[in-house]
Amino acid sequence: MRRCLRLDSHNTQETHDSQQPIIEFKQVKVYFQHRPKLLGGKVTIHAVDDVTLRLQEGEIFGLVGESGSGKSTLARTVVKLHKPTAGEIDYRGKDIFRQDRSGLKQFRRRVQMIFQDPYESLNPQADVFGAVIEPLVIHGLAPKGRDQQKARVSELLERVGLDPTSKIDRFPHELSGGERQRIAIARALSLEPDLLIADEAVSMLDVSVRLGILELMLDLKRKFNLTYIFITHDLGVARYICTRIAVMYRGKVVEIADPDELISHPFHHYTNLLLASIPGSPMRKPDQLGEAVLNPGLLPRGCRFESRCPGAQEKCRNIEPPLVEVKEGHFVACHFPLGQESNN
Repeated sequence: MRRCLRLDSHNTQETHDSQQPIIEFKQVKVYFQHRPKLLGGKVTIHAVDDVTLRLQEGEIFGLVGESGSGKSTLARTVVKLHKPTAGEIDYRGKDIFRQDRSGLKQFRRRVQMIFQDPYESLNPQADVFGAVIEPLVIHGLAPKGRDQQKARVSELLERVGLDPTSKIDRFPHELSGGERQRIAIARALSLEPDLLIADEAVSMLDVSVRLGILELMLDLKRKFNLTYIFITHDLGVARYICTRIAVMYRGKVVEIADPDELISHPFHHYTNLLLASIPGSPMRKPDQLGEAVLNPGLLPRGCRFESRCPGAQEKCRNIEPPLVEVKEGHFVACHFPLGQESNN
């Protein structure tokens, strides 16, 4: 039987219903006003639209989708780079947009972000020591004395697999892409966070370097009981590192499941399309696929994937599908899920 999504329905093997979620999204909407020259007038971009999710401590929760799906906007809203148009985001039970000054300072320590481009996220005029010690100085947590500060930075560099004696005085342009991303991770770890948001953290790295960064993130999770929100467009990477994956399309979460289940038995036609796009994938791309270039300010009345979906029917054009559980722990927003058509 299909059931409507409940906030306490998403669990991994290592989480329990009785635990308070570390982060909870409650009907979050993030809209932007835009005045495109080609479309004329002002349009509203529904970057994130009515997203409800619950993440337990210790999860590596993946957000997957094409560019423009809303995954990065959702993550950036967690660190308050965007403000939600509606809805609520709770960190350990408290709304992050209604915190007092003390609570906000603690929140900014505990939630850190690793950006996509390590070169852009590091100050080119600051050496490695300056980049890593800066958050500690800002929060008043830096040891007194330069020798003690260097010792703390060296400890953080060793934690991310870098030799401090050869790297601490280097500048970003003197480092490889993988080394720069390790510096960015060391800087994020400096404040001892419990939630790290990795926004396409390996997408700009050489394939040969990606595995090392992913292994580092897994090792840090085990050592420090970290929770990750891991954003990627690559389902292969998501399968390797994540404990649970949510697929997003045009601001909506359209499918949620654990990695093996999602990739072995996708229910949403969009998820199937993403899988078929992986080089060497046994999945066959749908024969009838709608146009991918869509007016960002014009949303369909029903399912947002309807114009591209090879299985779309009249119901899909008029009624937006809710996110429902079609299998234990596996949720999908589709009137006619793959392999379930006969049940509708």
